[in-house]
Amino acid sequence: MKQHQLGFNYDVGLVPPDQIPYIWDQVEGHLERMAPHSEGELEPDDFMVALEDGDMQLWIALKEKEIAASMITQIADYPRKRVLKIITIAGEDMDKWIQNLYMVEDWALEHGCTSLECWGRKGWLKVLKDWKCSYHIITKDLKGRMH
Repeated sequence: MKQHQLGFNYDVGLVPPDQIPYIWDQVEGHLERMAPHSEGELEPDDFMVALEDGDMQLWIALKEKEIAASMITQIADYPRKRVLKIITIAGEDMDKWIQNLYMVEDWALEHGCTSLECWGRKGWLKVLKDWKCSYHIITKDLKGRMH
């Protein structure tokens, strides 16, 4: 894991793809917290192949060798810009390490991204204070109309 000391006795870093299987049991619980807040797009196991292939990235926050939080990102190439999307983030003590998201920003810049993007509940705006709400995602479930 590429580590960054962040204070509050937390280390946060990017997990290399070949290390994902060794810590999966520890991060899967964090990812399960995401499912009820999604629109059914992804379950925790859906991330495994993309993480191992390097198509998505796993970031973790460690406190005394225990994983306190997990975050998954993915680079999205739009026709006019490249962004790093935060797919999911969950765990404990976010207030003690989330302000140090600059390391994720640095990684994004190193990989040609010009912005970060996070699809989440409005409550994230309280935590991500220097972010703005650019638009809302509005959904409609059509399963009831399927035959």
